[in-house]
Amino acid sequence: MAKLLPGLLLSNFSKLSLNSLQNAPKFTACANSILSRAEKYSTQHTPYEIVNDDQDYGLPNDTIEKVNHQIAEKQQGRLFAVVQVCGKQHKITQRDVLIVEGYWPPECGEKILLNKVLVLGAAEFSLIGRPLVQQGLVNVEATVIEKTLSHTKTHFRKKRRKQYMRTKFFKIPQTFLRINSIKVSPDVNNPPEVQGLDNVIF
Repeated sequence: MAKLLPGLLLSNFSKLSLNSLQNAPKFTACANSILSRAEKYSTQHTPYEIVNDDQDYGLPNDTIEKVNHQIAEKQQGRLFAVVQVCGKQHKITQRDVLIVEGYWPPECGEKILLNKVLVLGAAEFSLIGRPLVQQGLVNVEATVIEKTLSHTKTHFRKKRRKQYMRTKFFKIPQTFLRINSIKVSPDVNNPPEVQGLDNVIF
């Protein structure tokens, strides 16, 4: 009887394995298999679209016409601009007073043109430079109204256990600018050519 047990176990195992193989679904019939997915999607072409560079990067004509109409009718409201002066950026509007710290050549009474304009904004539109707005499109005029020194500042130095202490007082030169006007060209898409750079401060 002991000799027949391994044979019975082997025959039962073979029957179970055959039944499981017969009842198991085929590999190609499975919807989630890799081959079926590859066959399903291999015949489909990748959709593509031809993009016109001029149409993609250019502004719509109706937008430009609306902006030009607002500028021509003076309906843009109060303008503001972001300008770069002496390496620093300042947000300004008309009649503002701008303080430039450090040495700067313009003297009192001189009228200058700030041509490094990064952004021009209005109530309903904005002109953003990359990084600067095109020259001739925006004119920011300013007048030097005062050149003076800042308040007295203190610079104190000390070294521990060395009986070293130094106190220095200094002032920084300052130039005050009055922003006279911020004007934008009535034709945004075709700014006028820049002629004459006598009063321009870069």
